[in-house]
Amino acid sequence: MIIWINGAFGSGKTSAAYELNRRISKSYVYDPEEVGFFIRDNIPKDLSLDDFQQFSMWREFNYKMLKYIYNKYSGIIIVPMTITDENYYNEIIEKLRKDNINLKHFVLMADKETLLKRLRKRGDGKNSWPAKQIDRCINNLNKKMFKEHIYTDEMTVEQVIEYISKACEIELLQDTRTWFGV
Repeated sequence: MIIWINGAFGSGKTSAAYELNRRISKSYVYDPEEVGFFIRDNIPKDLSLDDFQQFSMWREFNYKMLKYIYNKYSGIIIVPMTITDENYYNEIIEKLRKDNINLKHFVLMADKETLLKRLRKRGDGKNSWPAKQIDRCINNLNKKMFKEHIYTDEMTVEQVIEYISKACEIELLQDTRTWFGV
C-alpha cells in the first residue's frame, strides 16, 4: 500500500509520515521532494522553474519510482508531498491507481493562521516560499478530487496517524516512548 499524505506547507505531512513510519512495523518514507532538489541543483539556472513539480521529468520519475518500490517492497510506502495541481495529481496518483496500485490519499487541512504559526515554529517567516503558497494550497486542495480531508487545527500528530491507520486498516505498533520522548 502507498499512503500519500498531502496538504499545505505546515499542515503536518512530514511529522505524520515519520510517526507512521515509526509505528508501522514494515514501512518506508519516500520523499518526492528529494527528486525536485536533485533537478533544481543539477540544471543550469536559466532552465530552472519556480516549482520543480513543473518539470515533467519530476512527475514521471516519481511515478516510476513509486511503482517500482510498490512492486518490489512488501511494506507500506508513505509519501509526504504537497500536490495541488490536478494534472500533476493525475500524472502520478491516478496513474498509479490505474496500474492497480493500492494508494490511499489523505489531505491534512488547517486554517491559514494555524499553518503560518506552524511554519514560524520551523523557521519559515510569513514571506517564505512555503508561506506564500498557503492560499493556493488551501484553495486547490478544497477541490473535489482532493478528498479525504483531515482537519488538523486541533489535532495532535498521534490523532492524525490514528485516523490514517484506521482508514487504511493498519495496526500501529504500541508507542513505547517515555515522557522524555525516548
